[in-house]
Amino acid sequence: MRLDQLDEQIIRILTREGRRSFAAIGQEVGLSAPATKRRVDRLVAGGTITGFAAQVDPAAMGWGTEAYIELHCSGQPRPAVLTTDLEGIPEVVSACTVTGEAQALLRVRAADVRHFEKVLERLTALSYVSHTKTTLVLTPLFERTGAAPVG
Repeated sequence: MRLDQLDEQIIRILTREGRRSFAAIGQEVGLSAPATKRRVDRLVAGGTITGFAAQVDPAAMGWGTEAYIELHCSGQPRPAVLTTDLEGIPEVVSACTVTGEAQALLRVRAADVRHFEKVLERLTALSYVSHTKTTLVLTPLFERTGAAPVG
């Protein structure tokens, strides 16, 4: 799907404030509310906008420890195997395969260090994991929502 400048503006607004009304968005980009709704519907139908969700502070939910874990594997487990196994660990909030020495990079949230240690134990118990390398987050600075910034 090809995006034009209005689509990009609408996406920027929605990634900042997903509950904004079509009328308010339209006023900012120079469209009527119905025209704005049609564009948003088209962006959803075309798969550019994949959903709408509340952003929740992990610390407020009791998840005060965050870390990035490099997963080093013996052999090359298929991405489908990694996906299945890692999706079964709720503390793993995102994962991707990467270039370099590690096969995957995980973002993990836990209640505290003890809880985090149990997550590490589950990860290292996976048959193909040879070792991990962990970086604990001290102070989160910012996080962008959605895809890379548009425009």
